[in-house]
Amino acid sequence: MKNLEFKANCESLDVLRQRLANLQAEHRCTMKQLDTYFSVTQGRLKLREINTHEAELIYYERSDLAESRYSNYQICDIPEPMAFKQIAAMALGIKGVVEKQRELWMFGDTRIHLDEVKDLGQFVELETVIHNQTEAEAQAEHQLVKNTLGIKEEDLVSISYSDLV
Repeated sequence: MKNLEFKANCESLDVLRQRLANLQAEHRCTMKQLDTYFSVTQGRLKLREINTHEAELIYYERSDLAESRYSNYQICDIPEPMAFKQIAAMALGIKGVVEKQRELWMFGDTRIHLDEVKDLGQFVELETVIHNQTEAEAQAEHQLVKNTLGIKEEDLVSISYSDLV
């Protein structure tokens, strides 16, 4: 799968919540996530544990640019996350662990994440999934949400949370 995404530092999640409401974005849920990143030679591989009762393995490749960029990714459910984590840690090693609370909002094909990341602070992420539209249509939707939220170029973050912890 493919999406267009960015991450940015955020001074006030409350301000972004109000802007999302004005945009008529839909708040889907708030969840706790524990991401364990494994040492791999290409891309990034993480086990995401969600609200302690479900888990998924996510592999993705993207450039480390402080701008909107394309990401190619694959996701699969992991029915036994503790066993998987132990085996993957032995085989690959753990690069880092990121703990966060995430609010998921939706606008069209764009997922908006309002994140409170332990030891790092507040962030916003946009992920516009490219599947039912052209790249140009996805870019237009992505830019609309980015502009509505008032994201400044100097607030963009080029790297993964795992590189920040």
